Amino acid sequence: MRLALAWEVNVQVTRDMNAYAMPGGKIMVYSGLVERLKLSDDELASVLGHEIAHALREHSRERISRAYAQQLALAGVAAATGVSSGVVDLANMVATVTFQLPSVGRQESEADLIGLELMARSGYDPNASVSVWKKMMSTEGSRGPAEFLSTHPSPDTRIQQLEANIPKVMPFYRGAKR
Repeated sequence: MRLALAWEVNVQVTRDMNAYAMPGGKIMVYSGLVERLKLSDDELASVLGHEIAHALREHSRERISRAYAQQLALAGVAAATGVSSGVVDLANMVATVTFQLPSVGRQESEADLIGLELMARSGYDPNASVSVWKKMMSTEGSRGPAEFLSTHPSPDTRIQQLEANIPKVMPFYRGAKR
């Protein structure tokens, strides 16, 4: 099956630093990300490659499906056993930390690596993906929660994974630059 997306990139004017992809190829980039980090074209290509990868892999749809299945299963167990809403809430939190967060973290790593290849094939320097994360780490409050409680791998983990994969995509970059 070939995925046909109606690509659309939008910019939201805000000091916040974020970008995200929605189902169908809609991408939002916050102006604060570009302005506050003073992103180069290559660094912005890293961000866009990452978000395009999320859209291509349909990560948003997968997250929604997982969350729906989790809620449906918990509601069924609650109805069958007659447990209180407090117990259901606790079970939901445990299920989220145990099943949802690791899955989203894998999606983020996957999007990083696919985005790295997309940017290289498009003629943007893959090394810029590392510089984006170094810039992010230098901003106030960039560390966030512990990795196992987060939807994203830590910046250090992301940098290590990107650095390990840059040599694999450099031939695409050099080929695109000819």
